[in-house]
Amino acid sequence: MLTRMTVATRRRETLEEITERVVEVVRASGVRDGVCHVILPHTTAGITVNEAADPAVAADALNYLAELVPREGMWLHAEGNSDAHIKAALVGHSAAIAIENGELVLGTWQGIFVAEFDGPRARTVLVKVMAG
Repeated sequence: MLTRMTVATRRRETLEEITERVVEVVRASGVRDGVCHVILPHTTAGITVNEAADPAVAADALNYLAELVPREGMWLHAEGNSDAHIKAALVGHSAAIAIENGELVLGTWQGIFVAEFDGPRARTVLVKVMAG
């Protein structure tokens, strides 16, 4: 089963938590054991699994990426968002999460996030639930 969802990001750079929306897709699928693939088909945003309990973790991650890949640089890409492309490449565009007994297997503090680097935008997220 493949489900498409739209996630509206609110800032140029942000981590938008989508854990509960993915949980709903998994539960609706009826799959008891398998894998949930979360895919973001964009080049200036990504998917990450990280701590969801303390928003300071997301802020720290974004701050570090901003230091590592500054917005202003000697970029060849002419659209003004080269940093977003590089940050998205570093974060990655997907996550695979095990499903056991109908539930996502995430750690106590883990959540699933859209990592936006060129927003605000409406992002498409694909959720593929596979029995296994």
